[in-house]
Amino acid sequence: MTAADPPRIEVRNISLAYRLSRNRAATMKEYTIRLLKRQVEYERLWALTDVSFDVCRGEVFGVVGPNGAGKSTLMKIIARVLPPTEGRVIVRGTVAPMIELGAGFNQEMTALENIVLNGTLLGRDPTTMRERAPAIAEWAGLQDFLDVPIRSYSTGMLARLGFSVATDFQPEVLVVDEVLSVGDQAFQYKSRERIASMIRSGTSVVLVSHDLGTIEEVSDRALWLDHGYVKMLDTPAEVVPAYRATAR
Repeated sequence: MTAADPPRIEVRNISLAYRLSRNRAATMKEYTIRLLKRQVEYERLWALTDVSFDVCRGEVFGVVGPNGAGKSTLMKIIARVLPPTEGRVIVRGTVAPMIELGAGFNQEMTALENIVLNGTLLGRDPTTMRERAPAIAEWAGLQDFLDVPIRSYSTGMLARLGFSVATDFQPEVLVVDEVLSVGDQAFQYKSRERIASMIRSGTSVVLVSHDLGTIEEVSDRALWLDHGYVKMLDTPAEVVPAYRATAR
């Protein structure tokens, strides 16, 4: 990386705190009254504290840690879903977030309508998404269900459709949170091949997974988070064995 080739992602001393109410109310009405009277007190729960790293062009950056370590919160900050409480994040280029596949779909709309809606929310042109919809559905193996309301879809079908929409274009940054096990073996192979193709074309990938073998296999570097703090940042060959030893 040179001065003319800055990192795709710059994370500088970020911290994020969630506000938790200290006041318990028996009903929503009681809570609303307290809120209007400014009688609700909050405490801060720090999900991330002073986290810093860079991700370069074409790099696969793995993130490991136990449940509650702050991994998903970090992914949402990179995907521009949540702003950090402190610090700054610079993401250069378009982001394709694969955090909760299908979470933004409208159950009463058809797959076609959801493809257009979801693609638009990701910053793509609605007309282009309408034209791409048959190919997106076919790649997910759902071409026969394009005009069916997705309330009739299984969880696996929804995830496959969400993956196909999110990866139908070449983003600069791909954020992947535990979604590489979507669908059957054949679809998992297709998914990994598509991601690998993106990496070869220069896409940077931030990958969260409890599958430590996958982190070791595909990542260039790995970050170990523990209770919101950076425990270790190094090669997967160094980070994964150290983390695995504490997880026994």
